[in-house]
Amino acid sequence: MPRSAPGFWQSRGALAWSLFPLSLLFVLLAGLRRRLFAWGILKSVRLPVRVVVVGNVAVGGSGKTPVVLWLVELLRNRGFKPGIVSRGYGGSVEGVAAVPADGDPARFGDEPVMMAARSGCPVFVGRDRPAAGQALLNAHPDVDVLIADDGLQHYRLARDLEAVVVDEATLGNCLRLPAGPLREGLGRVREAGLVLAHGALSEGLSAKIRPVPVFQFGLAGSLFERLGRREERCDAAAFRGRRIHAMAGIGRPERFFAQLEGLGLSIQRRPFPDHHVFTAADLGIADGDVLLMTEKDAVKCAPFAPADSWVWPVRAQVAPGAAELIVEKLDGPPTA
Repeated sequence: MPRSAPGFWQSRGALAWSLFPLSLLFVLLAGLRRRLFAWGILKSVRLPVRVVVVGNVAVGGSGKTPVVLWLVELLRNRGFKPGIVSRGYGGSVEGVAAVPADGDPARFGDEPVMMAARSGCPVFVGRDRPAAGQALLNAHPDVDVLIADDGLQHYRLARDLEAVVVDEATLGNCLRLPAGPLREGLGRVREAGLVLAHGALSEGLSAKIRPVPVFQFGLAGSLFERLGRREERCDAAAFRGRRIHAMAGIGRPERFFAQLEGLGLSIQRRPFPDHHVFTAADLGIADGDVLLMTEKDAVKCAPFAPADSWVWPVRAQVAPGAAELIVEKLDGPPTA
């Protein structure tokens, strides 16, 4: 799977249509696999606590990680004790492992390390999500709800609630892999408990996913934090008049750049592929310049970033009603 979306995924051009026969094969195999789980031939694993899956139907950044962190805070404030399980994409862990808050992103993956540092709750990684969840529960028996990061298609893990994160820009030509970015068809979204839409959805897309409840969310930040000394903070005004470099190795770096420009900053854009393995050369700036980066990139760049490097933490701001619906669906024992 590519770490950055190919350009041809944005339209139904010649290259996309040339790959369409492979997409049909992908649809057939993915559909058969799902039906084998539905028929009980392939077995799902039911863990002894509630399980919330946060995922999407498309490849690419849609805001899942900030949603997971928002969900942790929500559930904790409502009296739950959450834990997080993730595949650990980009890491090298074999089997299952607990992720320390200061863990090595090369071993555990950049997003799990960021979530461990930010969430304050247990985070375990493993390709086998049920095994990771059970290991987390064995180590932390007080945890009473698990959040599966990017686990929508991991049907081995039985779930009580699916929250599908949708960013319409990542849907591209709406064709299935490899002709387009979709892992599953848009009809799959209608089976979720709710949709969290990163920005407004077009009427056409809204019609395709009804009647599932849809709640918009955005990512917002206010203060920048100096990398290596996160207690030192400033606002965007502190950088005005200086040459500013902004780098991002995330699914949609242009969104990060646009947000910085929305703060009134004039920046030099440095986009990188999602989950990019940074080197010191990627971060070079002249004396007196400033380097701004995402929190996800900061966990990888801290050991060799220039002194004047700053992180911009963002939080998911979710429309009213989503929190109440989630808690309502989780109120009661896990699904049998």
